[in-house]
Amino acid sequence: MTTSIPVSRRALFGVAAIGALAAPLVMNRVAFAQSEPKADMMKIPAGRTSSFKIGNFGVTVISDGIRIGEKPEETFGINQTPEAVGDLLKANFLPTDKFANGFSPTLIDTGSEVILFDTGMGEGGRPAGAGHLLEGIAAAGYTPDQVSIVVITHMHGDHIGGLMEGGAPAFKNARYVAGQAEFDFWKDEARVGTPAEGGHKGVLKNVVPLADKMTFIGDGAEVVPGITGMAAFGHSPGHMVFKIESEGKGLVLTADTANHFVLSLQRPDWEVKFDMDKAKAAATRKKVFDMVATDRLPFVGYHMPFPAVGFIEKFEQGYRFVPETYQFEI
Repeated sequence: MTTSIPVSRRALFGVAAIGALAAPLVMNRVAFAQSEPKADMMKIPAGRTSSFKIGNFGVTVISDGIRIGEKPEETFGINQTPEAVGDLLKANFLPTDKFANGFSPTLIDTGSEVILFDTGMGEGGRPAGAGHLLEGIAAAGYTPDQVSIVVITHMHGDHIGGLMEGGAPAFKNARYVAGQAEFDFWKDEARVGTPAEGGHKGVLKNVVPLADKMTFIGDGAEVVPGITGMAAFGHSPGHMVFKIESEGKGLVLTADTANHFVLSLQRPDWEVKFDMDKAKAAATRKKVFDMVATDRLPFVGYHMPFPAVGFIEKFEQGYRFVPETYQFEI
């Protein structure tokens, strides 16, 4: 059954907040927070943002951070030979011994709501060069208090880590939306003593304290008019993606449906270490990206190369990621 969440008009935001999305975006769409880069963030300033419009909605993608991983074959294509993984990376002009993993929450301003999708690593990520969501929100011209809805695509630590700050809600005026199946899985004490115990503890710490402000949804539920959730299970038991529609324009937030722009997209059948149900995750990748490719929709992928926005075309046995350039500017 579709769950509809009522929309409440917020108080008028400050001029700077409104102007951040109303101003022309033709030049220099990537903004930077005034902070020093971290060594393990590839010398890229923290809190980067990239803003564009989908119809009447303002969209801002925020870099929570970028980490460097070793031995890609131990995370991607784990059902393949290391040589096959290395060959695909080399064919795409990528190093074979390391990979970059970005984290990109998305802020959508509908005019009546400011909606944040996922919250990054939070305090726990800062020693390792992540956890810069709040800097990005400030760089985009907003404050945490202006966020009226927080949507959680799934409850892995790099998506819920920023819900709490200093033991208190980071977005004190927000209500929350999450998948029912996802919450039920991670909250269940049956996770204790299993590989999911760490995730269970993270949900008890960061999500359960907010549960009284949370609306739990399923496939096809409307968050607000123009934003609809879709079940995309596999990466996690209740992983969801979201379709954004305004004034005849569309966008899909694919979250962790694909975790690498080459290894997960060009070879959607290849298993990924962090996909909890690997067969279901592969089937979901094909379903979601077939839709994105067929409908020629832009998408935001949480772990795509920043600014994490692009298009998909069918390519060989999978898909080719086409980064956005000026499509939203002219």
